[in-house]
Amino acid sequence: MAGSRSYALKGDAVLLEQSLLRFALDRLVEHGFTPMSVPAFASEAAFLGTGHFPGGREQVYRIELDDKYLTGTSEVTLNALHSGEILSEAELPLRYAGISSCFRREAGSAGKDVRGLIRVHQFNKVEQYVICKNDPEDSERWHRTLLEISESILADLEVPYRVVECCTGDMGLGKYKMFDVESWVPSEQLYRETHSCSNLQEWQARRSDLRYRDAQGKVRYCHTLNNTALATPRFLVPLLENHQQRNGALRLPRKLRPYLGNRESLGGA
Repeated sequence: MAGSRSYALKGDAVLLEQSLLRFALDRLVEHGFTPMSVPAFASEAAFLGTGHFPGGREQVYRIELDDKYLTGTSEVTLNALHSGEILSEAELPLRYAGISSCFRREAGSAGKDVRGLIRVHQFNKVEQYVICKNDPEDSERWHRTLLEISESILADLEVPYRVVECCTGDMGLGKYKMFDVESWVPSEQLYRETHSCSNLQEWQARRSDLRYRDAQGKVRYCHTLNNTALATPRFLVPLLENHQQRNGALRLPRKLRPYLGNRESLGGA
């Protein structure tokens, strides 16, 4: 139908996936984020702005007839929303909850450790994205806030996790500080990365021409930050494995039940 690293969900699995995405979106709205439904494709300039290009072209699908590229995260389009504008300091911080379909070629990622739903070509994601003023203390506070929101989502979904502060060699281009949040996968007896929380300070803003006028009238580059809120189907793996019962049923975390008709479980013998 679609080749390797593709998948289809059926019945309750579809409802479960959609409930998770809405749960994450609602959590961001509770924290003052503005929901944004954004395109799954963008121009080359948008990819250059985030730093995904020129180095990551092999991971991106190109729509040749229209000279556009499929995005692997809504960070690409959210970062381009205010490109070329001069915002006012009073408008900051801008907090966006981007929801979109995402596409990645996953070139060079072959291997049994990424089989199944862990690493696929098409997926759905709710992304946290923040534009704040050019103040290291302010962007550090937002970095911690984005991390805390993701931790609260995992805690309410009752999935064990750990937080890893990444060393410089493990961070992508332009990242000033980065945390990975890894969820426990019982079948593999290891933690797998499900969230990536990054503070890029003004690096992306300089590439994207994201600026604001401060209280003294000086035009300055913004700071940008991003973090996953929840991505499916990857997150289905730790969720299903940590909540599956002996009869095959999936016990639903209490906070997720209102999104699924207040049922306590799905499936089972």
